[in-house]
Amino acid sequence: MKYLFFKMLVVWRRMRHGMQARYMDRHDVGRQLDTLMRRVDPAADWHERANWMIDVAEWLRHRPAVSLLDRQAWHQVRRQRLEIMLDWLDQHRDVRRNVQNALQKTLREATGPELFSTTGLPHEPGFFGELAERLARMVLPRHLSPTDLSSLFTAMFPDPDDAAWLLELDNELLARLWKLLADDGISHMYWQQVEEAITYLTTTVIADGISPAFRQRLEPKMPMRATPFLALRREMEAWLRANPYDQGALRSVRMLVAVCHAQTDRIYAHLDEYGVSVSLVYRVERMRAHLQRIGRLIDVRAAVPGEPGAGRVQLLLADLISAHHNRGSVRGLMRRSFALLARKMVERNADHGDPAIARDRAGYRKVLAGALLGGAVMAGTALLKVSLAKLGMVHFFEGAAASLNYAVSFLLIAAVGGVLATRQPAVTAPALASRMGELDAEGMRGLLDESGRLLRSQSAGIFGNLLAVAPVTLGLCALGWFALGAAPMTAEQARGAVASLSLVGPTPLYAALTGVLLWLASLAAGFADNWFALRRVREVVSCNRRLVHALGQLRAERCAAWLERNVATIAGSLALALLLGMAPVLAAFFSLPLDIRQVTLAAGTLAAAGFSLGWQALATPEFWLAAGGVAITALLSVAVAFACALALALRSRDLPRRVRRFAMRAVLRRFVVAPGFFMLPEARDAAAHDEDEDGPEDEGEDGGDTPEPAGEAAPAAGDALPQASRRRA
Repeated sequence: MKYLFFKMLVVWRRMRHGMQARYMDRHDVGRQLDTLMRRVDPAADWHERANWMIDVAEWLRHRPAVSLLDRQAWHQVRRQRLEIMLDWLDQHRDVRRNVQNALQKTLREATGPELFSTTGLPHEPGFFGELAERLARMVLPRHLSPTDLSSLFTAMFPDPDDAAWLLELDNELLARLWKLLADDGISHMYWQQVEEAITYLTTTVIADGISPAFRQRLEPKMPMRATPFLALRREMEAWLRANPYDQGALRSVRMLVAVCHAQTDRIYAHLDEYGVSVSLVYRVERMRAHLQRIGRLIDVRAAVPGEPGAGRVQLLLADLISAHHNRGSVRGLMRRSFALLARKMVERNADHGDPAIARDRAGYRKVLAGALLGGAVMAGTALLKVSLAKLGMVHFFEGAAASLNYAVSFLLIAAVGGVLATRQPAVTAPALASRMGELDAEGMRGLLDESGRLLRSQSAGIFGNLLAVAPVTLGLCALGWFALGAAPMTAEQARGAVASLSLVGPTPLYAALTGVLLWLASLAAGFADNWFALRRVREVVSCNRRLVHALGQLRAERCAAWLERNVATIAGSLALALLLGMAPVLAAFFSLPLDIRQVTLAAGTLAAAGFSLGWQALATPEFWLAAGGVAITALLSVAVAFACALALALRSRDLPRRVRRFAMRAVLRRFVVAPGFFMLPEARDAAAHDEDEDGPEDEGEDGGDTPEPAGEAAPAAGDALPQASRRRA
């Protein structure tokens, strides 16, 4: 057993330290180099020579676990190691000859332009294909292929810092290294591979550029032959056939590359009109990366005439290393694709659901009136939920019935113009993103003001729902008592309902979970609106032959317009109903004791339980603990849903993490200092608010003492933000 333990320990150390464990335990650099360099065999197979090259790169890069040297000092150490290695090879000519033959043989056997055309670039046609490939590369060991030099190149430079180290090498050292690695034949071969890589990348750009998904977003509209992508193909072919130093052809090629790059910016600008998809965003990002690599390769081919030296290749290799580490990770792929997707979605949905925001006292009263109507509808929903619980159905069917109950109620509330408390409209994240700007002092002021309006709207919805749901529930219970002679709950069921809503228990956790579900439902509403535009459903409905024949052209267009206005509301209502009804079922499947706590349903359930227990229930501490649970449910569900929406809005602006945290803390600080700012209506309307914001702008930037009537914390936040902006700069 002891022998097996030590054997496993040795194997673990070998796997951890790699092949350098053979020589790094020796402190003499000469002995390390002697052991390493004499291992090479030019007659060995390709994989053995490739592994030896990786060992050489690891020896140059090796750094102990504990070191007092900084990054720049270790770059100098690596440079000294490279110089010592070249000097040692100059002193041992026989070993140098073997090393040179092995290196040049390995470079000659690699054919194809993959080193320049695939390293650090997304090359799968779709987002999910690229994601699957990168996940597979994370799980499976790297495969070194004799025909793909990019795999060997990325294995030799696994550290992002390698690019900076390579750029710091001087010309004399690069010339010595180039003389060891290549000859005229290898230089000519890789010069041809650069041209092949330009041809390959240009072809992929053209294939994407003339596709229907791209052409319909180009401005101005033009025939396919007139697009800059086909013009790029013609000019690129002419330049590759001509002298690479022809300045006229070179200027034409570079100009068309810049024009194609500008077309991708126009495609981004038109994503709002035609909808956004992850696949489309990925393809645009891939085209931009390919155009950038084409520009790099053009610079290499069009360099000053002369002997192809290592200095010219140095910049290209450093760019390949940086691109591999910046674009080769799964996290980076998802961050780039979904960040733009989130931004375009919030920009697209910025004009939907604007009436749900109470911007003045009149809007606050309007939301409050709609909330009273929504609370009356939710009273029936709460009683129907209690009745369904008495049937004793299987858990899945009970959740499905609850989802159907919620869906009908939510759609009815939307149809009659009511408001459901804590339900987050799809406009929340777009409204926040549209107001924050670049998150400077003025942007933070706008973010705080918009946060106040959104949360005041939520507060008005909660107040209206609670004011209506309790009396309507009691009235319906009384009507049922007089009509049927029975209370909605038995005494035991009522006491259980009161205990489940208690503040002392899992109610806060359930409320936070409900906040996440509310935010997910708002995302579903935004995705539905984006899908409606992406698939052009309005045009499909308004031009459908059967529908036009049955309703007429005018009614079909009105139907399509109605769908476009309400698709987000319908999708959000159905998604919220499904999440609230089936989330407990899914949790029970995994034996998790989770439940949902929607404030209006909780208040209606508490009112029904109080009616069943009688007036004496009001004198018990359990009832008031349950009332406190309803209050904390309202607070936590709104807070969690708003925090998720704010995080999405901040991420859509692609801001640094430190700036996002600062914005979160600023909103939290305003809530702690002036909670009434987020609950009570403003004293002035939106027009006056905008005029006042534009008027004293200079005073606000200079740290003036004039406070905003809506809250006293805005000037403090405005004063703190310029300092944060200077620190960020």
